[in-house]
Amino acid sequence: MADEKKKFSLGGIDNAAEEKGSFIKTLWQLLKFLVVSGLVTIIQLVLANVLPLIFDSVTATLPAFLQTIFDPNVVFDASTKEGLEQIGKYVSGAVVENGTVTAGIVTWGYLLPFFLSNLIANIYGFFQNKKTTFKSDAPWYSFAAYIVIMIALILFSTWFQGWLVGVIAKIDWAWIQPLARTIAGLAAGFVQMVFLFPMEKFVLMREKKTDDAQEEAPQAEAE
Repeated sequence: MADEKKKFSLGGIDNAAEEKGSFIKTLWQLLKFLVVSGLVTIIQLVLANVLPLIFDSVTATLPAFLQTIFDPNVVFDASTKEGLEQIGKYVSGAVVENGTVTAGIVTWGYLLPFFLSNLIANIYGFFQNKKTTFKSDAPWYSFAAYIVIMIALILFSTWFQGWLVGVIAKIDWAWIQPLARTIAGLAAGFVQMVFLFPMEKFVLMREKKTDDAQEEAPQAEAE
């Protein structure tokens, strides 16, 4: 009975997949990664819809190097009612002429909810994947490298989400407007997942050395 329980435990399935070869093992890792990514997405979506309640009132403007990335005309659509509402909320000193933002700077109130929801959710994803997906004993600096990569990826994802929200604002379906942030978050999460799986598997994380492997090494040397 104990052997049967072990066989159907996560560790037992890991061992069975490894015995089937590297291809099956990678497929199993991908399946676990998808499950973790689903949890990451849930955390991200909850935070993306809750954090604006905290940060919408922040009117401090983005620094110069971020202003070039988060151009109001790229992330907002001034030709729509929804876009104008977002510009009024998230663009300091906004001036709109003929459906174009001619002046104004995006505020941290817009960026922080997207950025923090991504960062917090993906930090959880890193440690969960390290523990269960790849069984990694990667050193601490792999996490530091992960944070640097995530910041760059999150900035892109934040821009992408803002752009996608603007695209959705153009759709003349009343029911879809309240779902704009959720849809944008799901799309950004998919992009991150496609990028992060090979990055974590082949670059940032390595699997823990098993006790058997450690025992075989001295035996091989003795022979």
